[in-house]
Amino acid sequence: MLSVPQRIVLASGNPGKIKEIQALLAQYPIVPQSAFNVPECDETACTFVENALLKARNAALHCRLPAIADDSGLIVDALNGAPGVHSARYAGTGASDRDNLDKLLNALVGVPEAQRTARFVCVMAFIGHAGDPCPIITQGVWEGRILAHAAGNNGFGYDPVFWVPEQHCTSAELPAAVKNLLSHRGQALRQITALIKAGWEAAHLPDQPDRQV
Repeated sequence: MLSVPQRIVLASGNPGKIKEIQALLAQYPIVPQSAFNVPECDETACTFVENALLKARNAALHCRLPAIADDSGLIVDALNGAPGVHSARYAGTGASDRDNLDKLLNALVGVPEAQRTARFVCVMAFIGHAGDPCPIITQGVWEGRILAHAAGNNGFGYDPVFWVPEQHCTSAELPAAVKNLLSHRGQALRQITALIKAGWEAAHLPDQPDRQV
């Protein structure tokens, strides 16, 4: 049974991601795992779901609090799904956003615009405690394509080359409020907050008398 926690640990060390998630979950008591000096979790799984759960359980274990984590990345069709779960370290361990972006653009040299389709994917996981056998999991997908050159100074990661057709600009050119409304992370967060809230409310409904049949 869910109980309303005093705090929820956010299992991320990415400043851009922390800023986005805290803005989207402003109504909840979110604390980044850095406040507890939680060691980074090795993302050794081959799927977004498994990596999100690894990070959530790691944070919950060290903090003894409920935890929320996401694993997200860019899937490019012309690259058979790469960089995928390796998006944050596409150019190697410790790579900067610029390093990853440059490697992506180099890999797509000569690929026609029509074949540069891509999507951001985010899987979000919430657990009440480290051993929670029933995590809440949601997923968001944001479709677009990859430009040949970067544009825009907002966002982080691959945002400067991710073209959003319906907005006629890159993700890095969108105001934060618009990006949060459209993005893969925003989609997943809205789903998971609704499910968490529904679970808390259901857990605290007054007992109902048995119905007579």
